[in-house]
Amino acid sequence: MMAITTEAPRATKKGSHPQQPERRRRRSGHRPNLLGGLGGWIWLAVIILPIYYVVITSVKNQAGFFGSNPLAPTLEPTLDNYAFVLEQGFAQYFLNSLIVTLGTVLPALVVSFMAAYAVVRGSGRFITWTNTLFLMGLAIPLHATIIPIYYMITRARLYDTLLALILPSIAFAIPISVLILSNFLRNVPKELFESMRLDGCSEFSMMWRLALPLTRPAVVTVGIYNALQVWNGFLFPLILTQSPDKRVLPLSLWAFQGEFTINIPAVLAAVVLATLPLLVLYVVARKQLVSGLTAGFSK
Repeated sequence: MMAITTEAPRATKKGSHPQQPERRRRRSGHRPNLLGGLGGWIWLAVIILPIYYVVITSVKNQAGFFGSNPLAPTLEPTLDNYAFVLEQGFAQYFLNSLIVTLGTVLPALVVSFMAAYAVVRGSGRFITWTNTLFLMGLAIPLHATIIPIYYMITRARLYDTLLALILPSIAFAIPISVLILSNFLRNVPKELFESMRLDGCSEFSMMWRLALPLTRPAVVTVGIYNALQVWNGFLFPLILTQSPDKRVLPLSLWAFQGEFTINIPAVLAAVVLATLPLLVLYVVARKQLVSGLTAGFSK
């Protein structure tokens, strides 16, 4: 006698489909975020409109600026405003800002990277206290230290020099740089250091030949951040310098605004010239900057 077996049908609810929740998830994952896209376009318009106004106004003459719509492009663009700004010593101010920025960012990066490497790879009370000291530096506001800094600069006879701007800027750039770089260095696998140690490399060699290439996006990000802070700095140049030949770009823009208040196109031309180096820096290092800013989000 042959036994006949039949598989009992699975109990399913009326009108239910097993693959329906999965399809809904897939559809919801590909649904466009209209609200987020609209907010992005609005934010882009908010940012682009002032930039557009500054650029088109800088190529207008004064008669065209006061006699036409401020947002309307001019039919007769001119570069006389840029030539006028350059004749007022803008090249000297640009050179001063470049010297102060490079003189601050490069030493701050070297010292901060070495200190971050020591904090991550080292051990002991001295390393712990040093890291705590760097973290305490983040809690000190810049404006609360301007009087002691002014006193020390004058006592050191560095007042009205570019070195008076570089030294305090380095001191304030190191704490945040050490914090960021040390967080990136902790993500470097320890096995890589151990393998290089077995090959006979010293700590100094591992720092520059292993840690630095792997943390290059972080170094570039920190460098650009510090460069922006120094390039746009206004308080130190205002308090610690006096001579016109020691002015940097933010202080010169303030002087232009006071001296050429009516000549708005010339002032905005100076703003465009002061912004161009930062734009070029972003274009050159944008890949490293984005990599440094988004590191860790894919984990």
